[in-house]
Amino acid sequence: QVQLVESGGGLVQPGGSLRLSCVASGTIFSIYAINWYRRAPGNQRELVAGITSAGSTNYADSVKGRFTISRDNAKNTVYLQMNSLKPEDTAVYYCNARHSIITTRVYWGQGTQVTVSA
Repeated sequence: QVQLVESGGGLVQPGGSLRLSCVASGTIFSIYAINWYRRAPGNQRELVAGITSAGSTNYADSVKGRFTISRDNAKNTVYLQMNSLKPEDTAVYYCNARHSIITTRVYWGQGTQVTVSA
């Protein structure tokens, strides 16, 4: 069973930075694509950023140039560096792992709250 644990959320002022971490256990981490999603109150869940097993990345237009996703396979960890945070970035952020070949094999973390407020 794959387990994903997110951390790094918190309260930050507009313009500030946070780094989220997603640590995986119970699997060969390197064969999974990892995505960060977020859900704000009253909104649908949206894809924020993703990184494939090969290291290719993609970002939502709303975070391009501000967020950076990276992975350290030796530590079974994916990071989401968030800079120039805005109030509209406030949401619960979830880590998602999708097997690169068996794409129906998907796992979710429990989420971490990010609040951007003065």
